[in-house]
Amino acid sequence: MFLLDSNIFIEASRTYYSPNISLDFWDWLAAKHLEGEVASIPEVKHEILDGKSGHLTTWVGGLPQSFWLKPDQQTVTSMTALSAWTMDPARQYFPAARNDFLSKAAYFLVAAANAGRHVVVTREQPAPDAKKRILIPDACLAMGVRYADPFSVYEALGLTLTVKPES
Repeated sequence: MFLLDSNIFIEASRTYYSPNISLDFWDWLAAKHLEGEVASIPEVKHEILDGKSGHLTTWVGGLPQSFWLKPDQQTVTSMTALSAWTMDPARQYFPAARNDFLSKAAYFLVAAANAGRHVVVTREQPAPDAKKRILIPDACLAMGVRYADPFSVYEALGLTLTVKPES
């Protein structure tokens, strides 16, 4: 299963799949969840709802609760391991970066993906030398979690969009 990062929803809604351009994308994404292909976590939902971004907030509110995977014991175990990696003094991260990461959806997303052997879908790119921010791909690599960019996932899941002819 693919677990979607907040930036997947927010960026798509604001840019290339805004509701003014493609309502079909949002229907397709919801359908892919019902097929067991995509989901996310409650912390991502909270980040989206905190943004109060119109269409996206309404769309998220209409999703079934099953879209938002609840943590289980394996997730808690993964959170412990990811927290230990984050706080390891051998890591180059500044204390503020560590604290920020542990308080954001990214931390929970990587832990949930690790626990369920899911793939994280994010627009973030690895930055192994970063000190001011822990990025999802770097945390994924540390935990042995696969990650992917959204467009390769959309292609793998068969997304096709058509233009309606003008009348």
